[in-house]
Amino acid sequence: MRLLVMLAFPFLAACNDKQEQAEDKLERAAETGARVAGPLPAALGLSEAQLLDADLVGVDGKDLGDVAQVVRDSDGKVDRLLVELDGIGDRYIHIPITGLKTAGDGDDTNLATPMTRADLAALVEVKLPPT
Repeated sequence: MRLLVMLAFPFLAACNDKQEQAEDKLERAAETGARVAGPLPAALGLSEAQLLDADLVGVDGKDLGDVAQVVRDSDGKVDRLLVELDGIGDRYIHIPITGLKTAGDGDDTNLATPMTRADLAALVEVKLPPT
């Protein structure tokens, strides 16, 4: 058993490194997109940078996830967000922009969804492209 763990460790570490590299690449692309989009409102009265800084919260105000990327349709309109769900490891889902509302939290702006944690967990997982 110990030998199996020792043999599997480099493989697991490499998988984790690839996931981290994919997440870093996604973050850089999202930040670049926000800089290019500038301060103009992209959706919900927020700029792309503000959308990226927002947390996804439930109607009860509890944190559900972090916006990782703003996704636009073929017309250039924001139609969904790529969100990393909290508490489920590195699991990403797309959530439609429709149905989201802005919710102030002190100096921060969050995005409130009527979806529950279970609703979000049931959505199809988005796999990050390999690096």
